[in-house]
Amino acid sequence: MRIALLSYRSKPHCGGQGVYVRHLSRGLAELGHHVEVFSGKPYPELDPGVDLTAVDSLDLYDEADPFRTPNWRELRDAVDLLEVGTMWTAGFPEPLTFSLRAAKLLRARSHEFDVVHDNQSLGYGLLSLQRAIPLVATIHHPITHDRRVDLAGATGWRRIGLRRWYGFTRMQGRVARRIPRLLTVSESSALDIRRDFGVASRQLRVVPLGVDAEVFKPPTVPRVPGRIVAMASADTPMKGIGTLLEAVAKLRTERTVELVLVARPTPGGPTERRIDELAIGEVVRTVSGLSDAALANLLGSAEVACVPSLYEGFSLPTVEALACATPLVASRAGAIPEVAGRDGECADLVPPGDAEALAKALAGLLDSADRRQRLGAAGRARVLAKYSWKSVAAATADCYAEVIARSPRAGKGATRC
Repeated sequence: MRIALLSYRSKPHCGGQGVYVRHLSRGLAELGHHVEVFSGKPYPELDPGVDLTAVDSLDLYDEADPFRTPNWRELRDAVDLLEVGTMWTAGFPEPLTFSLRAAKLLRARSHEFDVVHDNQSLGYGLLSLQRAIPLVATIHHPITHDRRVDLAGATGWRRIGLRRWYGFTRMQGRVARRIPRLLTVSESSALDIRRDFGVASRQLRVVPLGVDAEVFKPPTVPRVPGRIVAMASADTPMKGIGTLLEAVAKLRTERTVELVLVARPTPGGPTERRIDELAIGEVVRTVSGLSDAALANLLGSAEVACVPSLYEGFSLPTVEALACATPLVASRAGAIPEVAGRDGECADLVPPGDAEALAKALAGLLDSADRRQRLGAAGRARVLAKYSWKSVAAATADCYAEVIARSPRAGKGATRC
Protein backbone atom coordinates (compact mmCIF):
# COMPACT_ATOMS: atom_id res chain seq x y z
CA MET A 1 0.00 0.00 0.00
CA ARG A 2 0.97 3.62 -0.49
CA ILE A 3 0.43 5.36 2.84
CA ALA A 4 0.41 9.06 3.78
CA LEU A 5 1.03 9.31 7.54
CA LEU A 6 0.19 12.72 9.02
CA SER A 7 1.46 14.27 12.26
CA TYR A 8 1.02 17.95 13.09
CA ARG A 9 4.13 17.95 15.32
CA SER A 10 6.59 15.11 15.82
CA LYS A 11 9.22 15.71 18.50
CA PRO A 12 11.71 12.87 18.01
CA HIS A 13 12.45 11.97 21.64
CA CYS A 14 9.84 13.68 23.81
CA GLY A 15 6.13 12.96 23.79
CA GLY A 16 4.45 10.02 22.14
CA GLN A 17 3.60 11.44 18.70
CA GLY A 18 7.12 11.58 17.24
CA VAL A 19 7.97 8.17 18.68
CA TYR A 20 4.76 6.68 17.25
CA VAL A 21 5.38 8.15 13.79
CA ARG A 22 8.95 6.92 13.60
CA HIS A 23 8.34 3.36 14.74
CA LEU A 24 5.03 2.82 12.98
CA SER A 25 6.42 4.12 9.67
CA ARG A 26 9.47 1.87 10.02
CA GLY A 27 7.32 -1.16 10.81
CA LEU A 28 5.06 -0.50 7.83
CA ALA A 29 8.05 -0.05 5.53
CA GLU A 30 9.52 -3.34 6.77
CA LEU A 31 6.25 -5.02 5.78
CA GLY A 32 6.79 -3.77 2.22
CA HIS A 33 4.49 -0.73 2.20
CA HIS A 34 5.55 2.71 0.94
CA VAL A 35 5.21 5.34 3.67
CA GLU A 36 5.48 9.10 3.31
CA VAL A 37 5.22 11.15 6.50
CA PHE A 38 3.67 14.61 6.31
CA SER A 39 4.65 16.54 9.44
CA GLY A 40 4.79 20.03 10.82
CA LYS A 41 7.66 21.27 12.99
CA PRO A 42 9.33 19.83 14.96
CA TYR A 43 9.99 17.17 12.34
CA PRO A 44 10.43 13.48 13.24
CA GLU A 45 13.50 11.34 12.89
CA LEU A 46 12.66 8.71 10.28
CA ASP A 47 14.40 5.53 9.22
CA PRO A 48 15.86 4.92 5.75
CA GLY A 49 13.11 4.01 3.29
CA VAL A 50 10.53 6.38 4.82
CA ASP A 51 10.02 9.73 3.08
CA LEU A 52 9.32 13.05 4.81
CA THR A 53 7.28 15.90 3.37
CA ALA A 54 7.57 19.01 5.50
CA VAL A 55 4.25 20.78 6.05
CA ASP A 56 5.65 24.22 6.68
CA SER A 57 4.04 26.24 9.45
CA LEU A 58 4.86 29.52 11.18
CA ASP A 59 6.24 27.44 14.08
CA LEU A 60 4.80 29.78 16.70
CA TYR A 61 5.57 27.38 19.56
CA ASP A 62 9.25 26.76 18.92
CA GLU A 63 10.94 26.05 22.27
CA ALA A 64 13.59 28.68 21.56
CA ASP A 65 10.98 31.40 20.89
CA PRO A 66 7.50 30.38 22.04
CA PHE A 67 4.48 32.53 21.14
CA ARG A 68 6.60 34.57 18.78
CA THR A 69 5.08 37.23 16.52
CA PRO A 70 6.16 36.50 12.93
CA ASN A 71 7.40 39.18 10.58
CA TRP A 72 4.70 40.22 8.10
CA ARG A 73 6.90 38.94 5.27
CA GLU A 74 6.44 35.40 6.64
CA LEU A 75 2.67 35.50 6.06
CA ARG A 76 1.94 33.72 2.80
CA ASP A 77 -1.78 33.01 2.74
CA ALA A 78 -5.06 32.91 4.67
CA VAL A 79 -3.99 29.82 6.66
CA ASP A 80 -0.96 31.72 7.98
CA LEU A 81 -3.25 34.58 9.01
CA LEU A 82 -5.55 32.08 10.73
CA GLU A 83 -2.58 30.55 12.57
CA VAL A 84 -1.20 33.79 13.93
CA GLY A 85 -4.66 35.25 14.62
CA THR A 86 -5.66 32.21 16.68
CA MET A 87 -2.42 32.38 18.66
CA TRP A 88 -2.91 36.12 19.30
CA THR A 89 -6.38 35.39 20.69
CA ALA A 90 -5.08 32.68 23.10
CA GLY A 91 -6.15 29.67 21.01
CA PHE A 92 -4.06 26.72 19.80
CA PRO A 93 -4.22 26.68 15.98
CA GLU A 94 -1.88 23.84 14.95
CA PRO A 95 -4.31 20.90 14.60
CA LEU A 96 -6.58 22.94 12.32
CA THR A 97 -3.94 24.80 10.30
CA PHE A 98 -1.84 21.66 9.81
CA SER A 99 -4.87 19.76 8.52
CA LEU A 100 -5.69 22.53 6.04
CA ARG A 101 -2.13 22.63 4.68
CA ALA A 102 -1.79 18.84 4.54
CA ALA A 103 -5.15 18.48 2.80
CA LYS A 104 -4.10 20.95 0.11
CA LEU A 105 -0.91 18.96 -0.53
CA LEU A 106 -2.73 15.64 -0.61
CA ARG A 107 -5.60 16.71 -2.85
CA ALA A 108 -3.02 17.55 -5.51
CA ARG A 109 -1.43 14.09 -5.06
CA SER A 110 -4.48 11.94 -4.27
CA HIS A 111 -3.62 9.49 -7.08
CA GLU A 112 -0.31 8.68 -5.33
CA PHE A 113 -1.79 7.22 -2.13
CA ASP A 114 -4.13 4.42 -1.15
CA VAL A 115 -4.81 5.63 2.39
CA VAL A 116 -4.24 8.65 4.63
CA HIS A 117 -3.52 8.01 8.31
CA ASP A 118 -3.86 11.04 10.59
CA ASN A 119 -2.04 11.00 13.93
CA GLN A 120 -4.22 12.95 16.41
CA SER A 121 -4.65 16.27 14.54
CA LEU A 122 -8.35 15.63 13.75
CA GLY A 123 -8.59 18.95 11.92
CA TYR A 124 -11.41 20.03 9.60
CA GLY A 125 -9.09 19.84 6.59
CA LEU A 126 -9.16 16.04 6.78
CA LEU A 127 -12.85 15.94 5.92
CA SER A 128 -12.15 17.42 2.48
CA LEU A 129 -10.00 14.38 1.70
CA GLN A 130 -12.51 11.63 2.41
CA ARG A 131 -14.02 11.50 -1.07
CA ALA A 132 -10.56 11.43 -2.66
CA ILE A 133 -8.57 9.06 -0.39
CA PRO A 134 -9.64 6.53 2.29
CA LEU A 135 -8.98 7.96 5.75
CA VAL A 136 -7.91 6.46 9.09
CA ALA A 137 -7.03 8.37 12.28
CA THR A 138 -5.29 7.54 15.52
CA ILE A 139 -6.48 9.10 18.78
CA HIS A 140 -4.01 8.32 21.55
CA HIS A 141 -6.46 9.76 24.05
CA PRO A 142 -9.03 12.57 23.87
CA ILE A 143 -7.40 15.91 24.76
CA THR A 144 -10.62 16.74 26.58
CA HIS A 145 -9.09 14.84 29.51
CA ASP A 146 -6.08 17.20 29.58
CA ARG A 147 -8.55 20.07 29.48
CA ARG A 148 -10.41 18.80 32.55
CA VAL A 149 -7.21 18.34 34.55
CA ASP A 150 -5.87 21.79 33.66
CA LEU A 151 -9.18 23.52 34.38
CA ALA A 152 -9.50 21.78 37.75
CA GLY A 153 -6.36 23.55 38.96
CA ALA A 154 -7.06 26.96 37.40
CA THR A 155 -8.90 30.06 38.63
CA GLY A 156 -9.85 33.48 37.30
CA TRP A 157 -8.39 34.67 34.01
CA ARG A 158 -6.23 31.55 33.81
CA ARG A 159 -9.39 29.46 33.63
CA ILE A 160 -10.82 31.63 30.84
CA GLY A 161 -7.53 31.38 28.92
CA LEU A 162 -7.47 27.60 29.20
CA ARG A 163 -11.02 27.31 27.86
CA ARG A 164 -9.94 29.31 24.83
CA TRP A 165 -6.68 27.32 24.40
CA TYR A 166 -8.55 24.01 24.39
CA GLY A 167 -11.21 25.23 21.98
CA PHE A 168 -9.79 22.93 19.28
CA THR A 169 -11.16 19.89 21.16
CA ARG A 170 -14.68 20.67 19.89
CA MET A 171 -13.37 20.42 16.32
CA GLN A 172 -11.61 17.15 17.12
CA GLY A 173 -14.82 15.59 18.41
CA ARG A 174 -16.77 16.65 15.31
CA VAL A 175 -14.09 15.32 12.95
CA ALA A 176 -13.67 12.05 14.86
CA ARG A 177 -17.38 11.27 14.53
CA ARG A 178 -17.09 11.52 10.73
CA ILE A 179 -14.04 9.26 10.23
CA PRO A 180 -15.13 5.66 9.62
CA ARG A 181 -12.11 3.95 11.22
CA LEU A 182 -10.37 5.26 14.33
CA LEU A 183 -7.44 3.56 16.02
CA THR A 184 -6.61 3.99 19.68
CA VAL A 185 -4.01 2.52 21.96
CA SER A 186 -5.95 1.00 24.87
CA GLU A 187 -9.42 -0.03 26.01
CA SER A 188 -9.22 2.78 28.57
CA SER A 189 -8.70 5.35 25.80
CA ALA A 190 -11.46 3.77 23.70
CA LEU A 191 -13.91 4.24 26.59
CA ASP A 192 -12.86 7.87 27.03
CA ILE A 193 -13.12 8.58 23.29
CA ARG A 194 -16.64 7.15 23.12
CA ARG A 195 -17.67 9.21 26.15
CA ASP A 196 -16.00 12.53 25.33
CA PHE A 197 -16.24 12.58 21.53
CA GLY A 198 -19.50 10.68 21.07
CA VAL A 199 -17.82 8.16 18.77
CA ALA A 200 -19.62 4.89 18.00
CA SER A 201 -18.02 1.67 19.21
CA ARG A 202 -17.99 0.26 15.67
CA GLN A 203 -15.60 3.05 14.55
CA LEU A 204 -12.90 2.16 17.08
CA ARG A 205 -10.16 -0.44 16.90
CA VAL A 206 -7.62 -0.89 19.73
CA VAL A 207 -4.01 -1.34 18.57
CA PRO A 208 -1.55 -1.04 21.50
CA LEU A 209 1.78 0.71 21.02
CA GLY A 210 5.09 -1.09 20.91
CA VAL A 211 8.71 -0.86 21.93
CA ASP A 212 11.98 -1.90 20.29
CA ALA A 213 12.98 -4.66 22.69
CA GLU A 214 16.43 -4.91 21.06
CA VAL A 215 17.16 -1.33 22.16
CA PHE A 216 15.17 -1.23 25.39
CA LYS A 217 16.62 -4.26 27.16
CA PRO A 218 18.05 -5.21 30.56
CA PRO A 219 21.39 -3.60 31.42
CA THR A 220 24.72 -5.42 31.33
CA VAL A 221 26.27 -3.27 34.09
CA PRO A 222 25.16 -2.79 37.73
CA ARG A 223 22.34 -0.35 38.43
CA VAL A 224 23.02 2.85 40.38
CA PRO A 225 21.93 2.44 44.02
CA GLY A 226 19.03 4.68 44.96
CA ARG A 227 18.46 5.99 41.43
CA ILE A 228 14.86 6.65 40.36
CA VAL A 229 14.10 7.59 36.74
CA ALA A 230 10.88 9.19 35.47
CA MET A 231 9.88 10.46 32.02
CA ALA A 232 7.29 13.19 31.68
CA SER A 233 6.35 16.58 30.29
CA ALA A 234 7.57 18.19 33.49
CA ASP A 235 5.25 21.21 33.65
CA THR A 236 2.08 19.38 32.60
CA PRO A 237 -0.09 18.79 35.69
CA MET A 238 -1.49 15.56 34.24
CA LYS A 239 1.96 13.92 34.38
CA GLY A 240 2.06 14.07 38.19
CA ILE A 241 5.65 15.27 38.54
CA GLY A 242 4.70 17.46 41.51
CA THR A 243 3.51 14.34 43.37
CA LEU A 244 6.78 12.55 42.56
CA LEU A 245 8.86 15.48 43.81
CA GLU A 246 6.96 15.43 47.12
CA ALA A 247 7.56 11.68 47.41
CA VAL A 248 11.29 12.14 46.75
CA ALA A 249 11.44 14.85 49.42
CA LYS A 250 9.98 12.35 51.89
CA LEU A 251 12.38 9.59 50.84
CA ARG A 252 15.39 11.86 51.12
CA THR A 253 14.87 12.28 54.86
CA GLU A 254 15.57 8.59 55.47
CA ARG A 255 17.82 7.34 52.65
CA THR A 256 20.15 8.31 49.81
CA VAL A 257 18.17 8.77 46.59
CA GLU A 258 18.67 10.38 43.21
CA LEU A 259 15.84 11.35 40.85
CA VAL A 260 16.59 11.72 37.15
CA LEU A 261 13.75 13.37 35.23
CA VAL A 262 13.70 12.91 31.47
CA ALA A 263 12.06 16.27 30.87
CA ARG A 264 12.73 19.85 29.87
CA PRO A 265 11.17 22.05 32.57
CA THR A 266 10.38 25.67 31.78
CA PRO A 267 13.03 27.89 33.40
CA GLY A 268 11.40 29.33 36.50
CA GLY A 269 8.28 27.22 35.84
CA PRO A 270 6.24 25.10 38.26
CA THR A 271 8.65 22.14 38.31
CA GLU A 272 11.72 24.22 39.05
CA ARG A 273 9.83 26.23 41.68
CA ARG A 274 8.62 23.06 43.40
CA ILE A 275 12.15 21.61 43.48
CA ASP A 276 13.34 24.82 45.16
CA GLU A 277 10.43 24.84 47.64
CA LEU A 278 11.18 21.25 48.67
CA ALA A 279 14.94 21.95 48.82
CA ILE A 280 15.75 18.82 46.80
CA GLY A 281 17.77 20.41 44.00
CA GLU A 282 20.91 18.48 44.94
CA VAL A 283 19.19 15.09 44.40
CA VAL A 284 17.13 15.94 41.30
CA ARG A 285 18.50 16.45 37.81
CA THR A 286 16.85 16.72 34.41
CA VAL A 287 17.97 15.45 31.02
CA SER A 288 16.36 15.82 27.60
CA GLY A 289 16.88 15.13 23.91
CA LEU A 290 18.09 11.57 24.51
CA SER A 291 18.33 9.05 21.71
CA ASP A 292 16.51 5.75 22.17
CA ALA A 293 19.80 4.04 23.06
CA ALA A 294 20.70 6.70 25.63
CA LEU A 295 17.22 6.57 27.14
CA ALA A 296 17.41 2.78 27.38
CA ASN A 297 20.81 3.04 29.10
CA LEU A 298 19.39 5.55 31.58
CA LEU A 299 16.38 3.37 32.37
CA GLY A 300 18.68 0.38 32.76
CA SER A 301 20.83 2.31 35.23
CA ALA A 302 17.95 2.89 37.65
CA GLU A 303 16.95 0.70 40.54
CA VAL A 304 13.36 1.89 40.11
CA ALA A 305 11.37 3.68 37.38
CA CYS A 306 8.32 5.79 38.14
CA VAL A 307 5.26 6.88 36.11
CA PRO A 308 3.30 9.17 38.47
CA SER A 309 0.74 10.38 35.90
CA LEU A 310 -2.79 11.38 36.82
CA TYR A 311 -3.91 9.94 33.47
CA GLU A 312 -2.39 8.07 30.52
CA GLY A 313 -4.04 6.93 27.32
CA PHE A 314 -1.34 4.26 26.96
CA SER A 315 2.07 5.23 28.49
CA LEU A 316 5.13 4.44 26.40
CA PRO A 317 7.37 5.22 29.40
CA THR A 318 5.70 2.33 31.23
CA VAL A 319 6.45 -0.12 28.42
CA GLU A 320 10.01 1.16 27.94
CA ALA A 321 10.78 0.71 31.66
CA LEU A 322 9.29 -2.80 31.65
CA ALA A 323 11.35 -3.69 28.56
CA CYS A 324 14.52 -2.71 30.44
CA ALA A 325 13.49 -5.01 33.33
CA THR A 326 13.47 -1.93 35.54
CA PRO A 327 11.01 -2.39 38.44
CA LEU A 328 8.24 0.15 38.22
CA VAL A 329 6.04 2.17 40.53
CA ALA A 330 3.15 3.77 38.65
CA SER A 331 -0.19 5.43 39.22
CA ARG A 332 -3.34 3.37 39.02
CA ALA A 333 -4.63 5.82 36.40
CA GLY A 334 -6.04 5.65 32.87
CA ALA A 335 -4.54 2.82 30.84
CA ILE A 336 -1.53 2.17 33.09
CA PRO A 337 -3.04 -0.91 34.84
CA GLU A 338 -4.06 -2.24 31.42
CA VAL A 339 -0.51 -1.80 30.12
CA ALA A 340 1.42 -2.93 33.21
CA GLY A 341 -0.91 -5.65 34.45
CA ARG A 342 -2.38 -6.19 37.90
CA ASP A 343 -0.86 -4.50 40.94
CA GLY A 344 2.22 -6.45 41.99
CA GLU A 345 2.43 -8.43 38.73
CA CYS A 346 4.96 -6.29 36.84
CA ALA A 347 4.65 -3.01 38.75
CA ASP A 348 3.46 -1.60 42.07
CA LEU A 349 0.42 0.59 41.45
CA VAL A 350 -0.56 3.48 43.73
CA PRO A 351 -3.45 5.98 43.79
CA PRO A 352 -2.74 8.94 41.45
CA GLY A 353 -1.78 12.15 43.22
CA ASP A 354 -0.99 10.43 46.55
CA ALA A 355 2.59 11.42 47.48
CA GLU A 356 2.55 9.39 50.71
CA ALA A 357 1.55 6.17 48.93
CA LEU A 358 4.07 6.84 46.16
CA ALA A 359 6.92 7.36 48.64
CA LYS A 360 5.98 4.17 50.49
CA ALA A 361 5.93 2.10 47.28
CA LEU A 362 9.26 3.52 46.08
CA ALA A 363 10.84 2.82 49.47
CA GLY A 364 9.51 -0.74 49.44
CA LEU A 365 11.17 -1.48 46.11
CA LEU A 366 14.42 0.27 46.99
CA ASP A 367 14.61 -1.88 50.13
CA SER A 368 14.01 -5.24 48.41
CA ALA A 369 16.47 -6.50 45.80
CA ASP A 370 14.52 -9.75 45.44
CA ARG A 371 11.28 -7.92 44.69
CA ARG A 372 13.02 -5.64 42.19
CA GLN A 373 14.41 -8.70 40.42
CA ARG A 374 11.02 -10.42 40.29
CA LEU A 375 9.09 -7.40 39.02
CA GLY A 376 11.79 -6.57 36.47
CA ALA A 377 11.81 -10.07 34.99
CA ALA A 378 8.01 -10.18 34.84
CA GLY A 379 7.89 -6.79 33.13
CA ARG A 380 10.38 -7.82 30.45
CA ALA A 381 8.43 -11.00 29.76
CA ARG A 382 5.18 -9.03 29.43
CA VAL A 383 6.71 -6.68 26.85
CA LEU A 384 8.09 -9.52 24.74
CA ALA A 385 4.67 -11.18 24.73
CA LYS A 386 2.45 -8.14 24.06
CA TYR A 387 4.22 -5.02 22.81
CA SER A 388 6.23 -5.03 19.59
CA TRP A 389 6.22 -2.44 16.79
CA LYS A 390 6.08 -5.27 14.25
CA SER A 391 2.69 -6.37 15.57
CA VAL A 392 1.52 -2.73 15.78
CA ALA A 393 2.38 -2.18 12.11
CA ALA A 394 0.72 -5.42 11.00
CA ALA A 395 -2.53 -4.67 12.87
CA THR A 396 -2.54 -1.11 11.52
CA ALA A 397 -2.03 -2.33 7.95
CA ASP A 398 -5.01 -4.69 8.42
CA CYS A 399 -7.15 -1.66 9.30
CA TYR A 400 -5.94 0.18 6.21
CA ALA A 401 -6.93 -2.77 4.04
CA GLU A 402 -10.44 -2.84 5.52
CA VAL A 403 -10.96 0.89 4.91
CA ILE A 404 -9.57 0.70 1.37
CA ALA A 405 -11.81 -2.28 0.53
CA ARG A 406 -14.91 -0.35 1.64
CA SER A 407 -14.03 2.89 -0.14
CA PRO A 408 -15.52 4.05 -3.47
CA ARG A 409 -12.01 3.68 -4.96
CA ALA A 410 -11.91 -0.08 -4.29
CA GLY A 411 -13.26 -0.93 -7.73
CA LYS A 412 -11.32 1.77 -9.57
CA GLY A 413 -7.82 0.32 -9.57
CA ALA A 414 -6.59 1.47 -6.16
CA THR A 415 -3.89 -0.72 -4.68
CA ARG A 416 -5.27 -3.50 -2.48
CA CYS A 417 -3.51 -5.78 -0.03
